[in-house]
Amino acid sequence: MKITDLWKKRDKPTISFELFPPRSEKAAERLEKTIDVLAGLKPDFASVTFGAGGSTREGSYQLLEKLIVGKKLEVIGYFAGYGLGPEDITGVLNSYQELGIENILVVRGDIPRDDEGFTPHPNSFIHASSLMEFIQPKYDFCLGVAAYPEGHIEAESKERDLEYLKLKVDHGADYIITNYTYDNRFFYEFRERCQTLGIDVPIVPGVMPIYSEKMMDSLASLCGATITEDIRQALGNLPEGDKEGVLNFGIEFAFRQCKDLFNADVPGVHIYTMDRYKTVAAIVTRLRDEGFL
Repeated sequence: MKITDLWKKRDKPTISFELFPPRSEKAAERLEKTIDVLAGLKPDFASVTFGAGGSTREGSYQLLEKLIVGKKLEVIGYFAGYGLGPEDITGVLNSYQELGIENILVVRGDIPRDDEGFTPHPNSFIHASSLMEFIQPKYDFCLGVAAYPEGHIEAESKERDLEYLKLKVDHGADYIITNYTYDNRFFYEFRERCQTLGIDVPIVPGVMPIYSEKMMDSLASLCGATITEDIRQALGNLPEGDKEGVLNFGIEFAFRQCKDLFNADVPGVHIYTMDRYKTVAAIVTRLRDEGFL
């Protein structure tokens, strides 16, 4: 089913999860447990990331296949096109089409930093808008794009970043999934600016639970997400080394954040799981218990 049709049919917002292909045997074992638990929560769909420069091409396909065939889940396949030539792009998308995938999230993707020998294809698309322009006429996918409520870290300005988003929508994007923020006001301001610019496709906010302080700081620096003083103070009040306390705070904070978003009439919430399940399961269970899902 196309994700946009799902939002049209639902009388309550959707809940969905992002997963990524494992890069080690230990990670693969952990992911198996995560898939079992999260699939049991009956999400409306799950997304699978696609590594920089096609680095997880095979792993992404295998994970999508597992979710579709093994767990009967609706999926969104990320497609990061940076570094790939037209033949590689059509090869990946043809394989997704043959698997029965109807929904794709088109992103530029990060520049590979762990592969010193990586050389981008000379005809690679360096912008997601150009990638959208290439894909949209060739396929019947329901195409989504990414957005950054606080602005992409490489953007000249928030205004310029929004103009690029509008260009992606003009090239055929059917929906938007955003990067996470820890302060919903950033999302609400972003949504208002989108409306002013004439962007009228569904905009789904991403939510990143706090799994550990180290991960929080690392991801925020990479994604450009603001860590609020309230979060710093709350975590600072916990005993040093209290990992359980951090997890419990992360669950409570994300739960309240999701509640606030649902009350603000979003089509759904997309949770970045980092291939973990305990925190996510606790959040979703509480949301269901309170009737939001």
